[in-house]
Amino acid sequence: MNDHVTHKSSVKMSDVAREAGVSPMTVSNTFKHPSKVIPETRDRVAAAAARLGYVPNLMAGNLASGRSNIVAVIAPSIQNSNFAGMIIGLENTLRANGYHLIISVVEKAEREFEAVRALIGRRVDGIVLTGVNRDEATRNMLINARIPLVETWDLEGPFLDMGVGFSARKAAKDITRLIIASGKRRIGLAGYPIENNRRFQERVAGFQEAMLEAGLTSDLMAFVPDWSGFSGGRLAMDRILEREPLLEGIFCFTDVLATGALFECMRRGWHVPNRFAIAGYGDYEIAAEVPPGLTTVRTPGDKIGEAAAEMILRRINKTQQSDTVVDVGYEVVVRGTI
Repeated sequence: MNDHVTHKSSVKMSDVAREAGVSPMTVSNTFKHPSKVIPETRDRVAAAAARLGYVPNLMAGNLASGRSNIVAVIAPSIQNSNFAGMIIGLENTLRANGYHLIISVVEKAEREFEAVRALIGRRVDGIVLTGVNRDEATRNMLINARIPLVETWDLEGPFLDMGVGFSARKAAKDITRLIIASGKRRIGLAGYPIENNRRFQERVAGFQEAMLEAGLTSDLMAFVPDWSGFSGGRLAMDRILEREPLLEGIFCFTDVLATGALFECMRRGWHVPNRFAIAGYGDYEIAAEVPPGLTTVRTPGDKIGEAAAEMILRRINKTQQSDTVVDVGYEVVVRGTI
């Protein structure tokens, strides 16, 4: 470290510039607009800043520009690999454009208002939300904030501003049709409570449409607590089997429930898929690893995150965009349970 710097708290941008052999403007751009600085120079400035213990003061520039260079995401979970993928997609795209991501985990809908208020109070430049279901007070606050908003994991809306997702209804319908095509007729659904959850309601609708179109019973459904884990698959199967002892297959809201149903088939000595077919949703890591491989819907969380970040950045930079709603699609992944 150079002798002229004695206290890390007093390190200035000019000190970093001198240490790295660049101009103060290059140091500023490295932290505020990294895309304007070539990678080798960015690395040299970052190394110099680390040696000196320099922390850039972004507040003055933010006040002058009216931007915080921070985007926030409100997600119901970071354990769910799909939401984790969305967060990674957001982070990678925002970081490449000189923005930072704040994550707020809101497991219960009633806490969303508090989270939104806190984020708007911190003057974030945009907010990414999960789903389109929110109370009137939250909706009004978001609209009045006049910042870019992207609601995710939904395609139908109505959206407050912008939306990115895929059709959960079509995805559920496609995978239910796959179970039907395998020759199964008595098919159930294992899910979580659907009240105030549009994503779950769409999955039920897709399942029922496929069943009714095939002339099959569409009301063999069981809903278990969303914290029930693998045991939820067993609980749902038990409840449906009380009504239909000859149950032949099941579509599950998540791969966690589907894996629980697979474990229950093992306990009962039922061969999968000959005696019992199972379909999941999400394509979690376990889906490809648990024998005989779980047939499921692959939902592209990373693409949702990338698209949401790009939409917010275009709005911030006043770049014209052709679509305010983006469909990233989905994929039915066929493995051994159907």
